[in-house]
Amino acid sequence: MAIDPEFEQNREKVEDHDGHAVWGPVDEPEELGIHGTHVAVDFDICIADGACLEDCPVDVFEWVDTPDHPESEIKADPAKEEQCIDCMLCVDVCPVDAIDVDPGRAGRI
Repeated sequence: MAIDPEFEQNREKVEDHDGHAVWGPVDEPEELGIHGTHVAVDFDICIADGACLEDCPVDVFEWVDTPDHPESEIKADPAKEEQCIDCMLCVDVCPVDAIDVDPGRAGRI
């Protein structure tokens, strides 16, 4: 199952994490929600293969520890989503479709 591109309408912003929004539900360690808005990563389906970190030309992503999560114990966090240039490389290389980039969402929250 891919990230919900309509997460802003279908989920509630529940917290902030290192300067970006987190969209619930969050029930650690199993449910971690969607991190980011302009660049959004569904932490619940991210398998941490690292393709987005390797391919992003502006280093939007950083590893973050997610101990005991069933998919992986680290996640690709959109820590610098404000640097995104909308090239969509991260979206294209994600093997589980855990990333959605939408320039229309930039700065709305």
